[in-house]
Amino acid sequence: MLVCSLVLLVAVAAVRISSRSGLPSLLIYLGIGIAIGQDGIGNVVFDNAELTQVIGYAALVVILAEGGLGTKWKEIKPALPAAIVLSLVGVAVSVGITAAGAHYLVGLEWRQALLIGAVVSSTDAAAVFSVLRKVPLPSRITGVLEAESGFNDAPVVILVVAFAAVGPIDDWYVLLGKIALELAIGAAIGLTVGFLGSYGLRHVALPASGLYPIAVMAIAVTAYAAGAMAHGSGFLAVYLAAMVLGNAKLPHWPATRGFADGLGWIAQIGMFVLLGLLVTPHELVHDFWPAVIIGLVLTMVARPLEVLVSLLPFRIPWREQALMSWAGLRGAVPIILATIPMVSGIEGSDRVFNIVFVLVVVYTLVQGPTLPWLARKLELGRTDETASDLGIESAPLEKLRGHLLSFAIPPASRMHGVEVSELRLPPGASVTLVVREGKSFVPLPSTVLRRGDELLVVATDPVRDAAEARLRAVARGGKLAGWLGTNGNGSPGSRR
Repeated sequence: MLVCSLVLLVAVAAVRISSRSGLPSLLIYLGIGIAIGQDGIGNVVFDNAELTQVIGYAALVVILAEGGLGTKWKEIKPALPAAIVLSLVGVAVSVGITAAGAHYLVGLEWRQALLIGAVVSSTDAAAVFSVLRKVPLPSRITGVLEAESGFNDAPVVILVVAFAAVGPIDDWYVLLGKIALELAIGAAIGLTVGFLGSYGLRHVALPASGLYPIAVMAIAVTAYAAGAMAHGSGFLAVYLAAMVLGNAKLPHWPATRGFADGLGWIAQIGMFVLLGLLVTPHELVHDFWPAVIIGLVLTMVARPLEVLVSLLPFRIPWREQALMSWAGLRGAVPIILATIPMVSGIEGSDRVFNIVFVLVVVYTLVQGPTLPWLARKLELGRTDETASDLGIESAPLEKLRGHLLSFAIPPASRMHGVEVSELRLPPGASVTLVVREGKSFVPLPSTVLRRGDELLVVATDPVRDAAEARLRAVARGGKLAGWLGTNGNGSPGSRR
């Protein structure tokens, strides 16, 4: 117990280190696992690949749910077609080129080469979410990359399971049919569970506010379970369900978002430490250079061609394609998928795992910290400081058929300097209380709002959405914002 507590404390401290250094937390947590494992100071022997796979899948469900909850539909919607093509066509291109490099340059058998090609073709949701959200990139790029990392796990898992099966590998058209069917089932279940869950949470008042975060995560996990039981893609189902929930303006949303973020960190820490325990460091030396060679093929050939072929119909500028090629981050997902052939008992599966482990560590160390530098060199970093969105907390007042909205005005918000009357809230909504510097008062129509003010707004059920939309509009566009919203740049929108 003491050892576990110390590991958790070190891992939490590593969160701070990774956020300051720009390194994906993957490397630090893997290092903790290696340090306490065999060949390390802890000398803990752990070789249960099946348990690692089960825990890794569970952690990935939580990470995908957290990523989906934080994905904004307005940003991902324009990028959705490109992300889907990149997740399907791009995976096929990446698997073929990487497998050919592993076979002809390293000398691996075709089954092992195909397994490595499939395993490393999945961009990691945890790595992408943790790195990209700290890099000020245009929304189109982050939208494509985040959606790709959420979508491409499904086809890759199908391919890895097929290549790791005992006996001959299915024909390509059979694999294609399986991928299409599982994706369709997973998407249908994920969207259905997400919409039903969001409807229920918006119309049923739970007895305690702390139950809302638990309910949201339970709905997301239910989507995964339902998708898997229906022989569909559970990973796609949980990501889509979480994305629907994350854009549904649920009650107590800031608390829910913070809870999901904390669970995501715990899942990453546990998963990465466990993967570090599973590896045997002295066995990695023999496979270091093969991993570097395969990684070069993947990073410098397969990924750029994958992006070029997939995004050709969308006429995306070459600079954005170059950044997307370099931002195809690998993380724990490929390492988890590399345990599938180990559990299946495929010959040479230990070497596949070691090559994937080294490849992920080396190229994450190279790609993660250099991504902001490349964005600046390509002149793709956003330098404009946009107003922060409001973290509006909503609590339903079921018996009164109303809602209580509370939020604090962020430092960069254009709501600073706006009078209460200039909010122009719809009839049925009113600012009832302002908390400023620890003191609360009932505002007048002429009260000028300031940065850091906490506002309490009461809205009847029919105008709840309109009131929240208006508050967000003023926060982005100021007192001259359009009646119910502004566009993505914060400029005034049209009245409705």
